[in-house]
Amino acid sequence: MAAKYLRIQLLLIGLLLFEIGPAIAAESTEKNPPVSIEADVLSYDQKTDSYTADGNVVVTFGDSKLKADFVDVNRRTNEAVAQGHVWLQSGNDILEGRKLFYDINTQSGLLAEGKLFAAKNHFYLRGDIIEKQGPATYHVEDATATSCDGAFPDWSFKSRDLQVTVDGYGTMKHGRFLVKGVPVFYLPYLIFPAKTTRQSGFLLPRLSYSRDQHGVDVEVPFFWAISDSMDATFYQRYMDKRGWMEGAEFRYWLGEGSGGTIYGDYLNDAKHAKDELNGLTRDWPDGRKRWSFFVNNETRWDSGLYLRADVTRVSDSWYFRDFSGHNYYLDHFNAEGQEPFKQVSFQGNESLGRLDSAVRLVKNWTFYNFTALASNTQDLLQDGDGNVLQRYPELTLAGLRQPLGGSPLQASFSAAYDYYYRDQGDRGNLWQIKSDVYLPLRLGKFLQLTPRAGIVSAVWQSDETIAGGAARRGDQESVTAGATLSTEVQRVYTLPSSTLPKLKHTIRPEISYDYNTLIAEKDLPGYAPANEERNELTYGITNILTAKWTDKSGASTYREFLRLKLFQSYDIREVRREIDPLIPTDERHPFGIIGGELDFTPCPYVTLSSRDRFDAEEGRWIQSNHDLTLTDGRGDKAVFGYRYTADTLEEVNLSLRAVLTSRIEANYALKKNLRDEETVENSLGLIYHKQCWSVSVVYADASNDRSYSVSVSLAGL
Repeated sequence: MAAKYLRIQLLLIGLLLFEIGPAIAAESTEKNPPVSIEADVLSYDQKTDSYTADGNVVVTFGDSKLKADFVDVNRRTNEAVAQGHVWLQSGNDILEGRKLFYDINTQSGLLAEGKLFAAKNHFYLRGDIIEKQGPATYHVEDATATSCDGAFPDWSFKSRDLQVTVDGYGTMKHGRFLVKGVPVFYLPYLIFPAKTTRQSGFLLPRLSYSRDQHGVDVEVPFFWAISDSMDATFYQRYMDKRGWMEGAEFRYWLGEGSGGTIYGDYLNDAKHAKDELNGLTRDWPDGRKRWSFFVNNETRWDSGLYLRADVTRVSDSWYFRDFSGHNYYLDHFNAEGQEPFKQVSFQGNESLGRLDSAVRLVKNWTFYNFTALASNTQDLLQDGDGNVLQRYPELTLAGLRQPLGGSPLQASFSAAYDYYYRDQGDRGNLWQIKSDVYLPLRLGKFLQLTPRAGIVSAVWQSDETIAGGAARRGDQESVTAGATLSTEVQRVYTLPSSTLPKLKHTIRPEISYDYNTLIAEKDLPGYAPANEERNELTYGITNILTAKWTDKSGASTYREFLRLKLFQSYDIREVRREIDPLIPTDERHPFGIIGGELDFTPCPYVTLSSRDRFDAEEGRWIQSNHDLTLTDGRGDKAVFGYRYTADTLEEVNLSLRAVLTSRIEANYALKKNLRDEETVENSLGLIYHKQCWSVSVVYADASNDRSYSVSVSLAGL
């Protein structure tokens, strides 16, 4: 029987053409998966239950496809022999060669004069004999391996004997590493990764050199995939001038929002250190024991009950100054804190002033919340933090704002217990209850008025004793009141533009009044938070511009591209304060700090964010923070940051990334302390990358060190 490009479904042939019984057909189908064949000429031998296909043969089975000039398929053994321009697609892998022996059931076989392309990690293998030992495992004799495209790869490995599992590991015996076909070095035995998913093995090493701080600096991490829900990474870091730093990270995921990360490191620091910086001094001998640990955990029992731990501690105030160029916390920093297992919310560098840790147990109901909290603050700007107030425990029960019976009133409350602790100074207990009543009112169509009134009661008991051994204790009572008046007006403008047809302008003015007066107070201890009397107005206005964008297909999107908020307070108590006639410079200053917040995104490539505070009475800026980000469609990026706090801080941060050519990228970073006229960091890096490899060179000049680093990456390994 002959037919050009005839597709024959083998199951139908058995049932319809050769009248095989239903029982036999069912058995055959169970043993041998369905196979379809296309060919110029196709014949069948009933005695051997085999098919012979000649000319433009295409055999399809499962998710695999075999092409060749000639193919013989034995349906009893489900084995195939293909010759001439053999091409086999197995999953995403492509095998090509002269002759192939293949077992369809086990997906194994032998390919002569073959080559393999593993698409998952873009890897090529060539060899005289390629033995496919399973769905993704190969043994190759006289092998050449590379991830470079083309007949003459930039780099490759040659080996007499190579075994590799795609998305796993490879082993190589009597190998050579070649650059442009020229042998560079001999490898008697090599284990290399060829994976894209999480599996145990060594991660890419980090190599650098710093002149003053570390000397030769080498870190080789090892990753252990314990299970689908657990893994660990072991960090082995050798610093020529300091010694070995051992680090370990353990991560686990229990599902339903429960998981966490535990990390710790230890170093017996061999470097003698004698420094003085911003009031901190040290004169450490050799052998200083240094460490850090980090715990980030969240365990949820249901949607309303969870335990959260964010704990970080370091051995000394110099830790982040000495390791500001590279440490675990910088590598895992994530400002938004939304990426699992990468939620270090602070940048661990020399500018870090404090470490805040907290463990909290939270239970939420519809209108109520209970929180048990223990917190700790480590002050990195001084030696030790014995005079820093710590809170453990803090217990809080809060009732959220909700209707009060069937009346138009609304109410909220909070009840809290705190124990404040420190080595030096007052410490003791504090109980506090606060309740508020609200009356939301709508004045006409546009105004919303919400007055409120409340009472705050506090009772304290100090660890300090008085005559007779009794504990010092006392209480405080205050009455609060206030109101908020707000409105919102909008207008939509039609613009003569097809890409920007609509623009909405929203204005939200708001004025609030806040009043607090003390009724009774008895000898408030130093650890209790201040409850100052207030009588002030705060007024502000927010402008929002929202654009409607329409693309060429007519689809519309909306983006808030400008938000500007201005606000200020007015202190009525200051207006009524009596001026001291004996102080010539004594004047009333009722107007508070003017605050401004700006978020401006005129297009996807430009973002400006500003947060400013201005003292109108003294005519000076109190705080000014600006961040400008510029990008383009090809990968260039510039980030400029300015930080200013009166009498404390003034610095600029600049980060540039320039795509110089299709293969070369330059990076520059500058961090300058304008207050002390000191360059904290100044680094320049170049990255050269091709299709299958890249090399980066970085030079960094920090305030206390210079470092150089070079790294090479081979794609696919």
